[in-house]
Amino acid sequence: MAANMLVAYYSKGCDSKELFENFKIADDSSFKEHLNKYNVIHLNIQQFLGRTETIHEMLELLSRKVTRELKREFADVTYYEEDLVSVIEEIYAQTHSFFVFIIDEWDCIFRVKGEDTEAQKLYLNFLRDLLKNQPYCILAYMTGILPIKKYGEHSALNMFDEYSMTNQRELAEFTGFTEQEVQELCPQYDMSYDKMKQWYDGYDLKGIQIYNPRSVVMSLSGHDFDSYWTKTETYEALKKYIQMDMYNLKELVTRLIAGSSIEINPDKFQNDMTTFMILIHVPFISRIRKYRRNLLIVLKMVAGNRLWTQSGNPKSCLQPQSAVRKKRLPG
Repeated sequence: MAANMLVAYYSKGCDSKELFENFKIADDSSFKEHLNKYNVIHLNIQQFLGRTETIHEMLELLSRKVTRELKREFADVTYYEEDLVSVIEEIYAQTHSFFVFIIDEWDCIFRVKGEDTEAQKLYLNFLRDLLKNQPYCILAYMTGILPIKKYGEHSALNMFDEYSMTNQRELAEFTGFTEQEVQELCPQYDMSYDKMKQWYDGYDLKGIQIYNPRSVVMSLSGHDFDSYWTKTETYEALKKYIQMDMYNLKELVTRLIAGSSIEINPDKFQNDMTTFMILIHVPFISRIRKYRRNLLIVLKMVAGNRLWTQSGNPKSCLQPQSAVRKKRLPG
């Protein structure tokens, strides 16, 4: 949803002034400066990964499809090389066209091929060559669960600003629906705000109550309350860890249900798919309140929320929030 919104705002292929002009963004002095001004390349890495067997095949498919579309769009450009980066470089050199890259599920490689370090390096090098220090790249925006993977002392993608659920910085109020926004929406759809709060009020970010946008939209449009995130891929990964009792998770979840607090230092985690990294960075958990205590993240179950199905098995209503990585605009 956020990625599609950014595509609609930046893309030359859209005429989206009417779409945004009634919202707060239209009052910003830079609103018209970037509106529909750039060529946008929007990639969902999960879709390419799902259609191939290896990372090498995935990158070949991605490059081939994007290159074909670019050559069709910029038919008057003379191309001397066939690889993706060279094609974009020629477009920039001959037309001075700038590009915005919107990349969804950037980190699915690390979740699916967590043990294949060579594949991970190949993928990171591809992104580095495509985005880092490239004059044609005016903005790169990537969403995912995990922090950017580091190998040795250096990161292949160290040019990004990172926004996560442990540190949203100046974007806290834009991480999801605010309490005021949900209060205004519920009467319009004849929905109970108190029940909406019970289901989807998951994060206290810098004193701002934040609701998962997908869950709120699905609830309002369907006029129903449900655990919409449990239908997503990330929930299935989390459920697997619970069932396998990875990292002593069953005991820790039991302690949360019993009312205890759990302290976690997120700075000590690496990029492996640990469950509590998922709990901290991914979901809007309407059952668990998160807040910082010095360097620690404290998880504590919120009283009065549903947690069990009729069969008596734990039913997680965890809601997703991807970490956001943004390459700064020049100036």
